[in-house]
Amino acid sequence: MMHADLIDEQDLLNQLRSLGFEVSGNAEQACSSVVCGLNETNARALKGLVEKLYAGSATILPAVRQAIDKQLLPGLVQFKQSRD
Repeated sequence: MMHADLIDEQDLLNQLRSLGFEVSGNAEQACSSVVCGLNETNARALKGLVEKLYAGSATILPAVRQAIDKQLLPGLVQFKQSRD
């Protein structure tokens, strides 16, 4: 039997909490709330988390990938553009 590493919504929420974000709900709601209060420090941590998730070998479940693609990535881009 093969064992696959999966990143599900609970994993994402736990990783966001480990960075100091207070999140609840599903992945989409959590990611939406995370990008609302970005500062330089937590934006850098969030970018690192996204890079780690995408570079890792674990399979990111569709709901998590969608939340990252539709909420976190645009939020990080908008934050960066507002700083330039």
